[in-house]
Amino acid sequence: MKKLTLSDYQALAEFRYQIRRFLHFSEQVVKKAGLERGQYQLMLAIKGMPPGVRPRIRELANRMQIRHHSAVELINRLEGGGFVNRTRAEEDRREVLLALTAKGEKVLSELALHHHNELRDAGPELVTALRRIMRGGGGAATDSSIKKRASKS
Repeated sequence: MKKLTLSDYQALAEFRYQIRRFLHFSEQVVKKAGLERGQYQLMLAIKGMPPGVRPRIRELANRMQIRHHSAVELINRLEGGGFVNRTRAEEDRREVLLALTAKGEKVLSELALHHHNELRDAGPELVTALRRIMRGGGGAATDSSIKKRASKS
């Protein structure tokens, strides 16, 4: 196993800094809208589900990398605020599906636009930091190792 160089550590630190800058921006914008960071992320996950994936709690928890009960708590708060609703699936009444309400759609649309614009502005620095890690030596990821990981998923 190769050791990381000082340059590798600097690249990782810069990448982490760029991510943190974006997350800080996100937290501030979401807070101004009266939501918690996780609530915005859950609404975005509902709206952005991949084709063929039903918006169920299990899938949302997985996409957000949180526990089922944590997703339920976020959904309860969003439902209480009028941002999402739950419905039973027609073909299997045990299945609960989630959807954004008109209020949820409006708030998400505004927040997502802010995030999109920020990423367009800050994206080049973030991409540069990531590329620095990817092309670095001394244990940093290479294009071939990334392709291998992508093919496994």
